[in-house]
Amino acid sequence: MSAGDLTQDQSVQALLPPAWRELVATFCIAVATIGFAPILHLANPALAIAVEVLVGIAIILAVPTYAPAIAIFVLFFQNLFVSILSPLVPLPSDLDFIKGYNFLVCSVMWLATFGLYVLGQRNQSAEVSRIMRWGVVTLVVVSLYFAIGFIQDGQPAAVYLRNIVLPLFLFQLALLTAATYEVRITPFLVTLAVILICCGYIELAFRDVWLAITNGYTFWGFDELKATHSGVWEAEMRATGNVPVTLKDRFSFDFLNTPLLEGFGLSKMLRIHGPNMHPISFAYGIGFLGLFLFSVGRPLLALAALPLLVFCSVKGALIVVVFVAAAWIATRLLGAVVTLLLGFLGLIAFAILAIRLGLQIGDYHVIGLMGGLDGFVQRPFGRGLGIGGNLSDSYFSIDWSAAQAAGTIDGAVESAIGVLLYQMGIGAFVPLAFYFAMALKAWRLYASSGYLTQGLAGFGVMVVLLNGLFQEEALFAPLALGLMLSLTGLVIGSHVRMQTVAREEAELERLTGYQPVT
Repeated sequence: MSAGDLTQDQSVQALLPPAWRELVATFCIAVATIGFAPILHLANPALAIAVEVLVGIAIILAVPTYAPAIAIFVLFFQNLFVSILSPLVPLPSDLDFIKGYNFLVCSVMWLATFGLYVLGQRNQSAEVSRIMRWGVVTLVVVSLYFAIGFIQDGQPAAVYLRNIVLPLFLFQLALLTAATYEVRITPFLVTLAVILICCGYIELAFRDVWLAITNGYTFWGFDELKATHSGVWEAEMRATGNVPVTLKDRFSFDFLNTPLLEGFGLSKMLRIHGPNMHPISFAYGIGFLGLFLFSVGRPLLALAALPLLVFCSVKGALIVVVFVAAAWIATRLLGAVVTLLLGFLGLIAFAILAIRLGLQIGDYHVIGLMGGLDGFVQRPFGRGLGIGGNLSDSYFSIDWSAAQAAGTIDGAVESAIGVLLYQMGIGAFVPLAFYFAMALKAWRLYASSGYLTQGLAGFGVMVVLLNGLFQEEALFAPLALGLMLSLTGLVIGSHVRMQTVAREEAELERLTGYQPVT
């Protein structure tokens, strides 16, 4: 490179403030991390796996502060890249494998960060170490039940293991990174929200164009083949009586997918699936980002996201937004302690009301929860991951009419907490208690600081755990619990880092009399 080229490159960099350079770099690395995975897989799966592992390790070693943002990006956009390249994919099994690269990258980044923590290269304060120990205990318990389930049925056990541990990986990755370095993630999340809002409105207003530019018909065609061969479609048609003919028929749902609103004349609507190609996950992601935007002083952008949340037609995501917003308002009026107590009562009352109404109308989620509770009573020590749940073979043979009449089923489906209790028994309380404890910790930070972002992390996790009673996706979809725990790890880690810096400055002042410039 000549001196002139070097000068020109430096002048271009000088046009961008440091924050913008970091933002651009984060997005470029994130796109490269997951965008080339499908291409590499089509060339050679072993090469793709090796490259993704090396990329994950390189991120942690070279740009560790980017890791939480990159993890969030790949969870949102993995399926978009897969969909665009789906005409090159030969088999549905290949498509399913390629979808797993986001989990691989996130797991490698977590493992590398965890390894550096063990080696003393990450913050090892007493508070962080205590949180990490309980996190490790949670992983050990989950791994034990995975081993029990894997012996009986390996594939669903592996899927449930991934679903359960990924939110914990995201939390620990964010915690250790933020506790060690200054992580400036707000510009990234604001920019990401703008991109996702644009994608959502394009899909809403120009559905055919969206499907064309993303090769959506090919992508969903693979999903149709899988659903047909596995029996999912047959089970859904028996349960609902709906027989989809076209792709848009599959996207059409009653508003919020509940019979309680039938009398209001709300017709069927086309759900938005977003770049992650899943309406429930996208709704949780948009709801989270809308709340985050409001917490960092971007209310107009937050309001722009709300219509998309409605058109995703997902009750759980709307419940999160309503409860968190109510908690913010109540804190201003009543204080954090009273708000938390009233919040607990509100969540409990909502759960009781939802269960009673669900049993009256024969809601599948409530029936699945009842099956999980019955299974827990029968075998309180559990059965192993993958035994029961939406992925079990028995799911496709459920007689929903008989289940609605009985108010329960033999097994657990459509309820994350029901499935956890059925599969892990009393062991299910370990991850649930860990998540709840971290939520309380974030709420205590909010109580002392008043920062809305900390309140979002604290109460947001609690509401998602509540939703886990009535949705599998609430705890098992990374963009639901995973996003909330990522933010929780960031706020707790940032607080720990600032405490560490303050102690070091105080000790320096005590020893030398030097007062650092603030």
